[in-house]
Amino acid sequence: MSPTTWTALGDPTRRAILDRIRRRPCAVGELSAHLGLGQPQTSKHLKVLREAHLVTVRVDAQRRVYSLDPRGFADVDDWLTPYRSLWNDSLDALERHLDAAQHDSRTET
Repeated sequence: MSPTTWTALGDPTRRAILDRIRRRPCAVGELSAHLGLGQPQTSKHLKVLREAHLVTVRVDAQRRVYSLDPRGFADVDDWLTPYRSLWNDSLDALERHLDAAQHDSRTET
């Protein structure tokens, strides 16, 4: 995963933008109003997200409409893959513990 992606995801405003357009594509003006930022500030954040391949833009008359770009998220997913085993191992251990506790409570009665 590129440093650009980390930079993009590291900012809470950019994460808020991603969360908003995760629901549906949004124009810059709509994002600005939702975030309480000026349009130039919002556009700067969107540029960083575009460079990290986390959003795409399409022109619709006078508006620029932003959507999520699966390419950048695929890179994040690839990076996270080896770490998922840590979570899965912990859940498997919890399941074994709960099964054993349930088995023990049944044999005590």
